[in-house]
Amino acid sequence: MALYGRAAVAGGAAGLIGAAAMAAGSKVEQAATGRPDSYVPGRTLAHLVGLRDPDRDRWARNILMHYMAGATAGAVRGVMAAANLRGPFASLMHANLRLGLDQTLENATGVGAPPWTWPRDELLVDVANKTLYAFVTGAVADALVEPSPKSSVRRAALGRRLKGFA
Repeated sequence: MALYGRAAVAGGAAGLIGAAAMAAGSKVEQAATGRPDSYVPGRTLAHLVGLRDPDRDRWARNILMHYMAGATAGAVRGVMAAANLRGPFASLMHANLRLGLDQTLENATGVGAPPWTWPRDELLVDVANKTLYAFVTGAVADALVEPSPKSSVRRAALGRRLKGFA
């Protein structure tokens, strides 16, 4: 398997770990705030595959969609790590990617609404959960995936030499 293929597989595994961390963090937040479970991921999956009853088996569908999205976005983070996009800044980039993935699917199926239309407390919770996911996924991916020798890793000081990029 090619370097970037192995990085995608490792990143997918990292994404599953990140998704587990996000689920655990969400449960802690729900215990503190009293917020109920959201079944938007499960409804999105039901709409994507054309199921007649989008609320049937909603817990199982929710879990399946949550971990599939985590692994899919994690695969991208693994490739980012191989391309020498690593560390906290790469994880911040990845948080946006994860939020964008979920929102694209939820809005394309008519299940969701654009985040800027949400109540601010719900937006804060979702962004915090996706950020937790991205930082955990990034830490694991960065530990599992070495940068490609053909990436910018061999020019690590490049950013420090260009004015305005340090």
